[in-house]
Amino acid sequence: MSTINFAAREINCKIVYYGPGMCGKTTNLKHVFGRVPEHLRGEMVSLATEDERTLFFDFLPLDLGSVQGFKTRFHLYTVPGQVFYNASRKLILRGVDGIVFVADSAPNRLRANAESMRNLRENLAEHGIDMKDVPIVLQINKRDLPDALPVEMIRAVLDPRKELTMYEASASQGVGVFETLKAASRLVLEKLSQNR
Repeated sequence: MSTINFAAREINCKIVYYGPGMCGKTTNLKHVFGRVPEHLRGEMVSLATEDERTLFFDFLPLDLGSVQGFKTRFHLYTVPGQVFYNASRKLILRGVDGIVFVADSAPNRLRANAESMRNLRENLAEHGIDMKDVPIVLQINKRDLPDALPVEMIRAVLDPRKELTMYEASASQGVGVFETLKAASRLVLEKLSQNR
């Protein structure tokens, strides 16, 4: 749920990168962080425990406009991919405004993608959020793999009704990263504008 800083005239929005372990969530965030001008972003913070890591930072976008005269600041988070860190995943989803679901194109990761999507649905439900009520962008990552599964096969498992905005990406090469983020940010701002 977005928060408003009246003193700074800013609306703070939270976008969470969700998906199975090693699918490219952190690679997405690191690419964005490296390309956003320093004066428009905060520090990259890594909350690391013995076994898991969560990254986040915030930035002011250049070209997404304002909502009723307020600048928008986006806070980007990753969740730990492994399902046994579910408590952390749930906590990070608290107050979410938008989600980028990062799917892995590797043939042996189709089941992990499906399990992660089911886990997302369950965790949102525990916060009283229906998946249809939160903007979600599907990023099908690792398209550069020589044996990448067909996009339609992955989408049939994760988004059979084709309701989600979808982008193909190769986060390690920076392909599709900003397109995905811009789409998620735009959807969040549209939803904010409707609710104000």
